[in-house]
Amino acid sequence: MSREAAGGGHGPGGDAGRAARADRARDANRRAGTPLRFGYGTNGLADLRLDDALALLADLGYDGVGLTLDHMHLDPLAPDLAARTRRVAHRLDELGLGVTVETGARYVLDPRRKHGPSLLDADPDDRARRVDLLLRAVRVAADLGAHAVHCFSGIVPAGADEDTAWKRLAETLTPVLDAAATAGVPLAVEPEPGHLLATLADFHHLRRTLGDPEPLGLTLDLGHCQCLEPLPPADCVREAAPWLRHVQIEDMRRGVHEHLPFGDGEIDFPPVLAALAATGYQGLTVVELPRHSPAGPHFAAHSLPFLRHAAPSAPAPAPVPPHGDPSATPEGSRTP
Repeated sequence: MSREAAGGGHGPGGDAGRAARADRARDANRRAGTPLRFGYGTNGLADLRLDDALALLADLGYDGVGLTLDHMHLDPLAPDLAARTRRVAHRLDELGLGVTVETGARYVLDPRRKHGPSLLDADPDDRARRVDLLLRAVRVAADLGAHAVHCFSGIVPAGADEDTAWKRLAETLTPVLDAAATAGVPLAVEPEPGHLLATLADFHHLRRTLGDPEPLGLTLDLGHCQCLEPLPPADCVREAAPWLRHVQIEDMRRGVHEHLPFGDGEIDFPPVLAALAATGYQGLTVVELPRHSPAGPHFAAHSLPFLRHAAPSAPAPAPVPPHGDPSATPEGSRTP
């Protein structure tokens, strides 16, 4: 059996005991009235086998996992992907974990170029390789019952102008959005500092360019809001609410793109989480600490109590309508 979902009874009580402990932890969260569902990203647990990472998160009481498809965690390029995905789906079901599929692995396509190739590369064959990865991710997400597939634009290649880069992004995302529509899984694009699509305003530029397709949604990284958006993070949440399909969370400082453990940055989390709960967002809010992977179990254990303490205890109001006013961020801005 594949290492992705080898199963087994690691730890006291085996699978049944682990699932029972996870249920008790999540029940305590529900009794507190917390409307948000918290997960932890596997890119911050890269030193663990996937099954061990899932078991850890269930033991800790997380509601789900942000699963980054990578060579060590449900390798999207290795043989028998469908069969391996079915085993992971069964494991997630056993443990009571929700899932979102993330595609930010650093070297999954190119061992020499971080996040390469991208959707913006000059070589059409290179762009096609990234598209193929996203199409695989959509299929995996559908088979796992994931609530979204995450992706990003990539940086503008040397020698390319922004108009060309935007055209490439729209062209390469079109077949992915078609596949997402067929699969019934939203594609959640993440504004990433330094990329072509870096801000909420850039996301709105993309969706208008594409004609506002139904499968296109937003991954909002709350740390990125602190880093470079002109609005405070809580206001970013409110502005982005109609398009939210996935949320990532960590601490961060203004003007510095460095994912930090909670308490090491500048974000005031209670109002941010209250704003998120008030949107009626039903997906996972996933801790994103990829550079803290060597101590991943430690940060996973400490992050969830912090978030539960900071989260609102009142039930969330009804969800916002599916569409609304775009962000107040000036369009095209990609500077702090």
